[in-house]
Order: sequence, then structure tokens, then C-alpha cells
Amino acid sequence: MAIDKIRNCLGNLKFTSHAKNGMLKEELGEITESDIREALVQGEVIESYMEDQPYPSFLVYGETSQKRPLHVVCAPIVEETTLVIITVYEPDPTKWIKFRRRI
Repeated sequence: MAIDKIRNCLGNLKFTSHAKNGMLKEELGEITESDIREALVQGEVIESYMEDQPYPSFLVYGETSQKRPLHVVCAPIVEETTLVIITVYEPDPTKWIKFRRRI
């Protein structure tokens, strides 16, 4: 199961420059590494991008301990026990149904 692979790689996060930039410039407030971990620990995969290269990636919806909704696009590299964070953002409620399905 994809979410299990993602959670097994949480010990070693690598961030793309796109993700780092998004974390700092999120219009609803900075997103921290801790926020991302919290969202991934209890989150669910809502979209899969199996054709992505060099690794399949997944869109995960989860909430922080403060109930902040987050979308995290990530790619687990299972053989390296590494999780690449591609992008992260707070989803726009006008574009998502319960933050899980696109309108």
C-alpha cells in the first residue's frame, strides 16, 4: 500500500527547491517540516501518479495536529528509505470537496 511505503520513509525527508519555496511562501502561513510529518502520519493517498519519473509520486491529504489541511506530493524511494517532498500546500476549499476530490 502506498501510504505504508510513504510512512516507512518518513525518517529521511528530502525536499525539492519547489517544495522548500512553497513551504516558506504559502499564503496562509509557513508550512514546517513538522507540519508535513504530522499530515503524512495520519494522511491518505488521494491521487497516484504512477507514470512520474524517476519515481512514482502520490498526492497525500492530511491534517496537522492543529487541524490544518495539507496536500503533500511526495515520492518514496523505498530502496533508500527516503521520501522526496515534491510540493506541499494548503488546499483551496473552493477547488476541493473535503480536500480529497477536485471540483
